[in-house]
Amino acid sequence: MKRSSILLKGLLRENPVFVLVLGTCPTLATSTSVISALAMGIAATAVLICSNIAISALRNLIPDKVRIPCYIVVIAGFVTIVQLLMEAYLPSLYEMLGVYLALIVVNCIILGRAEAYANSHTVGESALDGLGMGLGFLLALLCMATIREVFGNGSWAGISIPFLKDHTVPILTQSPGGFLVFGVMIALVIAITNGKAPVKKSFSCEGCPSAAACGKLSPAACEMNGKEAAGHD
Repeated sequence: MKRSSILLKGLLRENPVFVLVLGTCPTLATSTSVISALAMGIAATAVLICSNIAISALRNLIPDKVRIPCYIVVIAGFVTIVQLLMEAYLPSLYEMLGVYLALIVVNCIILGRAEAYANSHTVGESALDGLGMGLGFLLALLCMATIREVFGNGSWAGISIPFLKDHTVPILTQSPGGFLVFGVMIALVIAITNGKAPVKKSFSCEGCPSAAACGKLSPAACEMNGKEAAGHD
């Protein structure tokens, strides 16, 4: 795959929020304002790039059976660095993000890219994948935050918009409004891509740390069970 394709795929066609539907919790929680969305997006992107690089570099040294705990340890290390830097130099943003900054450790986007991409690609490709997916996450946050802050609070990045100040829809800055905007954005992306996001689902025992424990199942039965589970998702 071309490097440009690796970088750009996360912006729309495989956007981690609107197409893969990952990282929903921080997306809804931090998209009430443009400033908090920008801070969360940059922090998550930094962690995603660094963790992808580290995991790709160490992929041949990490035992397969404990790869997920190892990924979490690596990700937690970079999240801690970002937290300490933000607390030291940007304390207002640190307070604004609160617990959601620490929860980057278990963000499905970061762990998912480690497992699905960095684990099987070179350091350079993994860095580009992390940057692309991080920018896609940042773009999604900014799009949602712009809609919610402008129409829900009559401002953008804290700057008041006079002609909207008296015609706001306050529910947009609350949880129901977040889900509403999220659903509309997903529908818009589906319309733009014609519902043909290149996401391939495969079910296999290969690489599964629990494969030995469920040895009763044949690969065919495992695949069938996986498809049935996906159908009832």
